[in-house]
Amino acid sequence: MAVTGNTTQVPAGVHPEVPDAAIAWWTVGPGQGEFRLEDVGEPSGDEASVRTLWTGVSRGTEALVARGEVPDSERERMRAPFQDGAFPFPVKYGYLNVGTVESGPRALQGRTVFALYPHQSRFVVSADALVAVPESVPPRRAVLAGAMETAVNVLWDAGPTVGDRVTVVGAGMIGGAIARLARGIPGCEVTLVDVDAGKAALADRLGVAFAAPDDAPAAADVVIEASGSGAGLQLALRVAPDDGEVVVASWFGNGVVPLELGADFHARRLTIRSSQVGAVSTRRRARRTTRDRLTLALRLLEDPALDALLGGASSWRQLPEVTAALAAGTAGALCHTIDWSAA
Repeated sequence: MAVTGNTTQVPAGVHPEVPDAAIAWWTVGPGQGEFRLEDVGEPSGDEASVRTLWTGVSRGTEALVARGEVPDSERERMRAPFQDGAFPFPVKYGYLNVGTVESGPRALQGRTVFALYPHQSRFVVSADALVAVPESVPPRRAVLAGAMETAVNVLWDAGPTVGDRVTVVGAGMIGGAIARLARGIPGCEVTLVDVDAGKAALADRLGVAFAAPDDAPAAADVVIEASGSGAGLQLALRVAPDDGEVVVASWFGNGVVPLELGADFHARRLTIRSSQVGAVSTRRRARRTTRDRLTLALRLLEDPALDALLGGASSWRQLPEVTAALAAGTAGALCHTIDWSAA
């Protein structure tokens, strides 16, 4: 094993017998990564030491990272809070981490917590960077906090209200989370639209309607695009109401998204508006912090129906295969979880 400074590079799949070191996953090239040992030290002052239970793979963003496709202009804005390295490679990335506090402030000791931390078996951070997971939320479901936080922000941006007909284009993790939350608004009729007919089962578990693109409702009040594809955005424009808007939740990285903005785009006075989780929606920013939003997201995860958004689970040893699938575009659309219990 090669050692550089406080970091030891570990061949993929090899469990290091070094009791005081943490195992971290670094992406080092398109679809390629390696395990490294990192000395995390002991907590001091207001810090806490956390043993990771689960991490989640944020498919859209982490696929761009795995392929090295974060645009030059966005490399600083796209940095995860505890990222090491720099885009494109090598980089230690991720922000869906659920673990147990082993030592630190008394109020947190033994608690299950969520942190915006990369894929790593153990870490030390300021206690302020941790948010306690409600006892009624299973640790694996808690990795969906990032998806729920995004969904909350999108709905704050889109502003659906009582009795609205809401169409969500894209039945992935984010689209599903948005649909489930919108369903809770009294009188709302929510439809998930996706090219994959198999997603009808997901919509059913989430308690919302499903439609193929050709059958998408033509009378929506609120349209949200979460498909990650240009075709999905074009469909969202087609089903948007006159004088309406499409709220775009997808992030396309450095990809080019061609749109047909001729025909009736101008005559119908349509608007395309972005929604991005990096900052609280402008409609709430004066009154809510990002921590408020994350705390709300974790509380909303008390809903067991959201287990439908969890995809497969892999041991931390399988991160090489997971990263390769992300880069190749063959990863599942739901939240893949990484089990660190044996690390």
